[in-house]
Formats: sequence, structure tokens, C-alpha cells
Amino acid sequence: MQQPPSHPTAKTGSSATPGPSGIATTVSSLMPRARGELAELVAFRSVADPAQFPKSECEGAAAWVADALRAEGFEDVAALETPDGTQSVYGYLPGPEGAPTVLLYAHYDVQPPLNEDAWHTPPFELTEGPDGRWYGRGAADCKGGFVMHLLALRAVKANGGLPVSVKVIVEGSEEQGTGGLERYAEAHPELLAADTIVIGDTGNFQCGLPTVTASLRGMALLRVRVDTLEGNLHSGQFGGAAPDALAALVRVLDSLRDAEGNTVIEGLEPDAHWEGLQYPEDDFRRDAKVLDGVDLIGGGTVADRLWARAAVTVLGIDSPPVVGATASVQASARAAVSLRVPPGTDTARATELLIAHLEAHVPWNARVAVEVVGQGQPFRADTTSPAYTAMGAALREAYDGQEMQTVGLGGSIPLCNTLASLYPQAEMLLIGLSEPEAQIHAVNESVDPRELERMAVAEALFLRTYAQKADA
Repeated sequence: MQQPPSHPTAKTGSSATPGPSGIATTVSSLMPRARGELAELVAFRSVADPAQFPKSECEGAAAWVADALRAEGFEDVAALETPDGTQSVYGYLPGPEGAPTVLLYAHYDVQPPLNEDAWHTPPFELTEGPDGRWYGRGAADCKGGFVMHLLALRAVKANGGLPVSVKVIVEGSEEQGTGGLERYAEAHPELLAADTIVIGDTGNFQCGLPTVTASLRGMALLRVRVDTLEGNLHSGQFGGAAPDALAALVRVLDSLRDAEGNTVIEGLEPDAHWEGLQYPEDDFRRDAKVLDGVDLIGGGTVADRLWARAAVTVLGIDSPPVVGATASVQASARAAVSLRVPPGTDTARATELLIAHLEAHVPWNARVAVEVVGQGQPFRADTTSPAYTAMGAALREAYDGQEMQTVGLGGSIPLCNTLASLYPQAEMLLIGLSEPEAQIHAVNESVDPRELERMAVAEALFLRTYAQKADA
């Protein structure tokens, strides 16, 4: 395994820089270049699952990221081979002597495109839509996050020079949840050491509303298999008495929610509450594109359901498609199940409770096997830290005086807890481009170029403001 370089983490120091208008002007002038670079990066079909796309697609994206860092003057750039067989790209850009160190994170791997026919534009070809948004898989989550970092760094360097030392790490398997970078970081704890960590993989609560994410739900991904017969049987000859594995699986999955749609797994708190910024139901229905007349699921506020409570989702089922199905009783059936785990709950314990629930609810003494595919712990940030003060000032400047908002995120970024454990004194900020209209993980993912521009300005201003506060 390739050994990483080690760099010290400095604590104080900064350099003088011009006013914020110069940064905004620079970022604006760089936007055409940013669009071209994002188009090149989106073109890689970098799904970190060789069963779906060749591994060479991820390797190509990693090489592109490495070349981009070298072009910006980064030292010790390397595609690190992580234990899950993927590559995470690292680079170090030294600032003034004694300056604090900031780690910038993004990931270049993406979710599968799902049904490519449902996309309005080719999923791996960045395309501007009539609404001005740039469409393509990874445009927001999270190839756009890496381009945001590049824009911010270029703007800072062009307006007085880099006031901090910067480490960049761009992960290659975040969407798969296989934990390669977490284990690599644990084996090489000096690699990502920093005073402040900026995770560029979340987003604003809505377009134009500057937002930082204060909490993340953890995640457990399981595969459940039910077996009842040695082989499929004719449904006319045996149906009615032969145990149907697909029907058994459906019953198991249905037991995970009550009639209202709440996740009901014994041992997990069902009615926790979110005390921060709320999410109006009408806004959520619009953002989620819920069909007219269809109810939302679960009780409590939308914020409770998204950010404070556990939520189970059936991600997929292996069963015969409707077209071509035969008159058969199914001998075996399998499903992928995701559990989102709220802060304050240990993911390993929640996974044990989910497995126990699945095993207890299989009907007809059918055989059940559960495989844990991936896990990540939930995360809660300290929003009272100096870095949050600096980011609040930067976002206020970039967003014309609007105050920074703090929300939770229902998704998971397992690396956050690893970094918090390795570097307990480091401050951690979560920002990005994945606001609701971006439709990350769905078809027709997109990024609003205005958000990319403003968030790049905010990050550049943050780097300068943070350096000044550290020097004070």
C-alpha cells in the first residue's frame, strides 16, 4: 500500500489580502473554466462498483483530480490505494510558516445513473438546461464540491496569496459506504491532521439560503435473503401450500413500518424531536416532488423525520420482472435495506436491532440470512467553534447579508466520525452544493451555477477570515 506523506499541523499566522470584492470578481471570471472542468469530470462514469461500471472509470476520475491538484501547485499528490480497492486522491499546498492547516474534502465517485432513459439529458454529459442549471451525475454530489474547492483556492491565491496551509482529500468510494478511506486514515493518522476540516458534501437548505450542516444521520446497509424451496415451483400445481419466498420477504419488509409509515424497530427511539430550523411540509412536498394527493409518511414534523429519527428504506428487491415472469412460486428472494441512524444512536447497535427485527418477523419458519454491507456512524458538529464564526461571516458576505442557517442532514458521511475521532481538537464544517433542487441520487441531478459561484466565494472568504482569526 502506498505510504502517505506527513505534514505538520501549524497553529498561527496569516498574510494580508485585499477586500472581498476582489475574490467575488475573480470567482465570477473563473466560472466558464469551472464549467469546462466540471464537464470533464462528470464525463467519467465513476460509480465505485465494478459490477456496474469498469474500475477504469474511477481510476480515470482519480487521475483527473490528481492532475488538477498538481496544476494548482499541490505537493505530494498521490492516488492512495485504500483497503476497499479504490483510490482517494491527496495533496498538500503549504501556506505561510506557522499558518493553520485546513483540510478540504470532496468525493469523485457517484451514484449509479439509475434509469438513463428517465434523464432529460445524458447523465454523464454536463448539459445546461433551460432553467440555467447544469445537469449531470455528480454535478452537485460531489464532483461539483471539488470544483468549488478549486475555485476558492484560485480566488484566494489571486487576491493576496494563500493565507493557510491546505490539504485536500478526494474520496473514491463514499457512495458505496465501504469505508476504505476511513480505514486508511486510521492506519495513517498524520495524513489528514488539520486545525479545521471543511466537508464539501452537503448543501444549502434551499437555493440562495446560506446553510451549514450541524448533524448527519449514520447509515447501515444490509442485504436480506429469504429461502423457502430448493427451486421454483409451478404456481398452479403447488401454489397455496408451497411457501413463497418473495411473499415472505414482502412481509418482512412491511413489518419495518407501521400503518402511518413510521420506522418501527424495537429498541430505536420512535419519537425524537429536532429543535433547530424547521422544514415546512409544503416546501418538502415541492422539493421531494410528491404526487398530488399522496400523503407524507410518519408522524411529527418533517425535520423530526429527516434529521432526528431512524428511517428504513428498501433500496431494491431481486425478483422476476413483470415482463417475462412465469407462473412460479419463488424459492428465493433478496432485498437491499438501508437504515439511517440519528445522532446519539450507535450505528452498530442499531444494526443489531435491525437484524434481530428481520429475523424475528420472517413468516413460515423461512430461512433468512442477513449480510451487513456497510456502516457509518452519525455525526454532530460543535456550532459554537471559531471556524463556524468565520464561516458565518463569509457566508454573510457571499450571500448579500443573509445570516447563516444551521440544519441537519438525513444522509450519511461516514468519514466525519472517523476524522472527529482522529482529530478531536479539529473544527469541522459541512457545506456544499446539494440543495433540494439538485436531486442528488435521483435522475436529472444538477447544480445551480449561482450556488457554485457563491459557495466558492464563501469558502475563499472563509479561508482568509479563518487565517486572520487564528493570527489574532
